[in-house]
Amino acid sequence: MKRLILALAIGAAAFGGIYGLAASLNVSSATLGAGTSAVAACQTGTVNVTYSATYGATGTAGYRATTVTVNNLDETSGACGGKDMKVTLTGPGASNASLGEQTATLPTGSSTTQALTFSGVNAADVTGVHVVITG
Repeated sequence: MKRLILALAIGAAAFGGIYGLAASLNVSSATLGAGTSAVAACQTGTVNVTYSATYGATGTAGYRATTVTVNNLDETSGACGGKDMKVTLTGPGASNASLGEQTATLPTGSSTTQALTFSGVNAADVTGVHVVITG
């Protein structure tokens, strides 16, 4: 009987400690944790993404996604200018697996387009693109 009470007491203490730690996690745009938080965007307009494909050479027959262009970026200093951007091509299907990614630092100015070069990504596998701007 003493072993059962001791086991229950240890279990309750462990559960209480873990629950207390989880309850103390906070989430913000600069930290990781459990929960949700709204993160402010560096611009108000919609970003457009397109990619071009070229036909591969012998041995790599098929179309390859080679250039991804991100348009309508607000690159002024008060918005996305000077921040880091990561573009990830995902697919195939619903797997959302990374097929390739490229990074760039956005210049500060009036330019609104950034082009990133990819290699070896089968265009038929691309089903999505993720754009992350941080900084």
